[in-house]
Amino acid sequence: MDYIRSVTASHSAEPAPAGPASTGPAPAASFSEPAALLHEVSAAVGAITRHLSVRQVLEVIVSSARRLVGADYAAIGIPDDEGGFAEFITDGIGEEQRLKIGPLPRQHGMLAAILTETEPIRLDDLRRDPRYRWWPKAHPAMAALLGVPILDGDRILGIVVLTNDLGRPGFSEADTELIELLASHAAIAITNARLYERSRELTVVEERNRLARELHDAVMQRLFSLRLSARAACKLVDTDPGAAVARLGEVEALAAEAITELRGVIVELRPADLDVHGLVETLRRHVALLDRLHDTEVAFEVRSPVDLSRDGEVEVLRLVQEALGNAFRHAKAAHVRIMIASDRIEIADDGVGFDAAEAATRGLGLLSMRERAKALGGDLDLATAPGEGTVVTLRLDSAPDDESEADRG
Repeated sequence: MDYIRSVTASHSAEPAPAGPASTGPAPAASFSEPAALLHEVSAAVGAITRHLSVRQVLEVIVSSARRLVGADYAAIGIPDDEGGFAEFITDGIGEEQRLKIGPLPRQHGMLAAILTETEPIRLDDLRRDPRYRWWPKAHPAMAALLGVPILDGDRILGIVVLTNDLGRPGFSEADTELIELLASHAAIAITNARLYERSRELTVVEERNRLARELHDAVMQRLFSLRLSARAACKLVDTDPGAAVARLGEVEALAAEAITELRGVIVELRPADLDVHGLVETLRRHVALLDRLHDTEVAFEVRSPVDLSRDGEVEVLRLVQEALGNAFRHAKAAHVRIMIASDRIEIADDGVGFDAAEAATRGLGLLSMRERAKALGGDLDLATAPGEGTVVTLRLDSAPDDESEADRG
């Protein structure tokens, strides 16, 4: 209990900041009692260890760190091997402002210092530190900083960065100890989540190998038989037309069987990313890849979670990929926006648009997109006109679920 006493004493000794109340998140429980602080730490650690997705773990870490010390902003960064960050998740900055700030930061300035130091960095005004460089134009003005590395032995897995607005108080030694404690549990959770995701990836690879064997054993054998029957029919056309017709009947039957087998295999061939990351994160990563490959600016917004069956997720993924492909290949858009909500998904661009009446004949995959929407029990809306961009809206049928929830309540 010595650690809890020291943290409690430190928080209790800090004077309340003068002026208006802070806009930062208040801790869920007061630090005036050791039991309350112990509960806060236990809740944060429990929340971290409940998740097996790396991104979910990171999101819980950053929100827990911000809440525990009452910071205005928090971020967690996982470095890559190219001088940037493979993941950089923030808490306290809205989606609109994050988009204005721009791409993920690089490993320079204060972030590089936190990555290279094995001890925490605590500053009352980071702008006065010689390692500070600059902020993007839309970046919040920050002063107090607490940076803590996430260590796995001597290896740095990532960093936790907490900051406060100008005029807000700095962080205490107790805050530092608290975030170090959280970071030690975060290192275990990140490692476990990575191991879990790798095991899932191996499972997916094994499943794909199984499907490949099935494809060879079932479909390829039927196609081989089909080829032999077609060759025999060709030889019989002139000498025995009746037998040739019978052979062609066999060809038709074998082709139908091959199609049925192939469809069964395709249904099982669920995209690997969906199994590992889920629908929303798979779409986010797909959008991030498109954003890197094209000059078009892409915005990605999630308003509420999407609850679909496994097959439904595949249909939505393919439909959104088709719509995005149209926007990048044909629309000549400067901006593309993807919005995800529980009842609909929108893909909008400011490109050249086209005549909606001719949409079915333009070869843009609209027919297959409508079929996918129908398979989901939803509907596909298309709003476009020459020179006015395009908005594709997939409306998901969530009414039955809502009604059943109401009945159960």
